[in-house]
Amino acid sequence: MTRVLLIGNGAREHAIAEAIMRSQQNPVLYAFMKTNNPGIAALADGVRLGRYDDLRAITEFARESGIDFAFVGPEDPLSNGVVDALTARGIPAVGPTRSLARLETSKSFTRNLVEKYGIAGNPRFRNFPSLDGIAGFVDELNDIVLKPDGLTGGKGVLVQGDHFQTKQEAMDLCRDILSVHPSVTIEEKLEGEEFSLQCLCDGFTVVATPPVQDHKRRFAGDRGPNTGGMGSYSDANHLLPFLDASAVAEGLEITRKVAEALRVETGVPYKGVLYGGFMTTRAGVRLIEYNARFGDPEAMNILPLLETDFIEVSRAIIEGRLDSLDVKFANKATVCKYVVPKGYGLAEGSSGDASLSSRIEIGDTKGARLYYSSVDKRADGLYMTSSRAIGVVGIADDLDAAERMAESAAGAIGGPVDHRPDIGSRELIQKRVDHMKRLTNT
Repeated sequence: MTRVLLIGNGAREHAIAEAIMRSQQNPVLYAFMKTNNPGIAALADGVRLGRYDDLRAITEFARESGIDFAFVGPEDPLSNGVVDALTARGIPAVGPTRSLARLETSKSFTRNLVEKYGIAGNPRFRNFPSLDGIAGFVDELNDIVLKPDGLTGGKGVLVQGDHFQTKQEAMDLCRDILSVHPSVTIEEKLEGEEFSLQCLCDGFTVVATPPVQDHKRRFAGDRGPNTGGMGSYSDANHLLPFLDASAVAEGLEITRKVAEALRVETGVPYKGVLYGGFMTTRAGVRLIEYNARFGDPEAMNILPLLETDFIEVSRAIIEGRLDSLDVKFANKATVCKYVVPKGYGLAEGSSGDASLSSRIEIGDTKGARLYYSSVDKRADGLYMTSSRAIGVVGIADDLDAAERMAESAAGAIGGPVDHRPDIGSRELIQKRVDHMKRLTNT
């Protein structure tokens, strides 16, 4: 019997919980959640609700439950130092310490680390703690990207041409960012296609999971505001239609060198998930950012494909023996589409506001996986809250079949809901392929 504490309450954590419970090692699951996720609660023997900055409550719950190890899902408890607190109580965890989690919580830390250790992948960049020097650096670049230093829920990156147009607008945005954050990172704007490479790391060995492409924009055709992610897909050959094996190898090599640099820089091995956001460009693979945990929605693409026992993978991370484990994923394609309230991502006062607390009905989803996110289970059914409601995942032998499964299941969820019907579609994927062909003149 293995007692596991899962920290987190989103669809990503629902997918992690499912992977834990598939283990052959008699798992007993306990969950510490900010809000009650009915999917996780249905799998757990014990649930405790509380804040992710209440480290005493988390560690006490772990101690009372006789936990063998903890798995940390979201970024907030990592940035609050939950792994440090658990370790101090003798409870091992899959997840980096607070210092190592700076890889996600501090854009400047990551850029400087990559530069210091001569690791490939950085664009041109500079970190600014004040407005001094920003105007001159902006003049040196064509188009730019602004990144606040700190957690922004995946929505803080501002791109010229999308979120602002002129140099003066950039200066005004930098002023706003610096009023809230300790610094702002300004980078050259890259052109290419993004991909997510989520890697498992025990501090010495780095193992890649299948690459995934996320879709941040709220509406079909990559229109509308940025969100936490409206859906994602992965391909059966563990590449992507626009991405070849050499690009994946570049991303993995960057991540391996970053893991080594972290160990040398801090003296502590990184144990957890190193999720690199990369862009494949005309000049090769470039690093956009790192996250210190699985992606949401990307975790829902890769965890259902994991054939190796998840508890064994977790123990190998904790014990520093990933090199002895053969981590395998099924050769299946996946498409994840988030079902969201109609008002999700829109300004307050929009016509979709009423959808944020509405009841939803789940019809015949025909074999698709459902992962609950921001929903509330009441006596008379499921209700949406303020954010993404349900991640719907189709798994099949090829992308076309996986997309059809996900689209059918998303359409079977009734209520004032919406989703992006184009995610995983042949038309949208072909646009990605054509974009890369134009860039590389192939």
